Amino acid sequence: MLRTLFLLILLIITTIGGSSYWVYKNHLTKPLPMFEDLRYVVKPNTNLRKITIELMDRELMNYPTALVWISLARFQKRAHLIKAGEYLIPVGTTPQQMLEIMISGKIISHKLMIPEGWNFKQMMVAIRGHPEIVQTLETTDNKTIMATIGHPDVHPEGRFYPDTYHFATNTSDVTILKLSYKMMEKVLAEVWEKRKEDFILKTPDEVLILASIVEKETAAAEERPLIAGVFIRRLKEKMLLQTDPTVIYALGENFDGNLRRKDLKVKNPYNTYKYKGLPPTPIALPGRAALEASINPTGGETLYFVAKGGGKHYFSVTLKEHECAVIEYQIKNKNIRRYKSRCRKYPSCFACS
Repeated sequence: MLRTLFLLILLIITTIGGSSYWVYKNHLTKPLPMFEDLRYVVKPNTNLRKITIELMDRELMNYPTALVWISLARFQKRAHLIKAGEYLIPVGTTPQQMLEIMISGKIISHKLMIPEGWNFKQMMVAIRGHPEIVQTLETTDNKTIMATIGHPDVHPEGRFYPDTYHFATNTSDVTILKLSYKMMEKVLAEVWEKRKEDFILKTPDEVLILASIVEKETAAAEERPLIAGVFIRRLKEKMLLQTDPTVIYALGENFDGNLRRKDLKVKNPYNTYKYKGLPPTPIALPGRAALEASINPTGGETLYFVAKGGGKHYFSVTLKEHECAVIEYQIKNKNIRRYKSRCRKYPSCFACS
């Protein structure tokens, strides 16, 4: 009697085990009926039942498979672990693997690159042209944009941090702008805390403005503190900054790539050849390196610099030395002769040696 009962129990267990294995093998380990990789979006606050219904509607699961799939997730107490986002489901993925993918949270990430030295207009062009960013801003008006992200009456130039931003599907333009604005506030605050007590710039905004000029003047990392030092000393001496990028910014769309002498006389508060001190706002988006160079400039006596090619500059202490450097590096060879007699007056001049 006991032997018969034992055999009966063993038969039931074997049958259940065999059935379970058959169900597992036929419904959870067979690839989904897909002929190409699937980009599937799990919307926020979507439960497993809604996901399953949508998969059935798209004929990716039949009813028995869906039932087993839900049962597995609930039995393992992992149904609530599915995370919102867009997932890449490769061809050959099984229902069990798809559950693991959605629980992993490894969503498709998109990328937006905002280079250092761009201005706000260029940044907005990049955002509006990105195919994966949801466009919600109906206007290009700066005031409206800034009001929308919660900073009315703030000039947008320089207020956004240049970086590579990774974001999920369905991220809006406003979300990107808020993130970038907040990042610049954070970085600027961190840099401002490093200033010396006798630092000439009085506010973080002034550091931001100077850093934007430094960013536009050079891409060479080792030169940023040197250029910042020149501008700091000019501010202390109440000299004109005389920096070309501010004039180019003032000209805006009228700048054709060639800066002329008449442009240096334009009546515009951004023209640092005409007006002393810093311009009213930043002229570009400075990175951390330019910000840190502006708060910790290189000391010395240099008051001038001129581009000498290869992204580098020659730094001068006196105007005479600077004028010689301009002849050496900026005046084309065919025009040098007419400068030679004037140039020989300066003992430090190397252009005519």
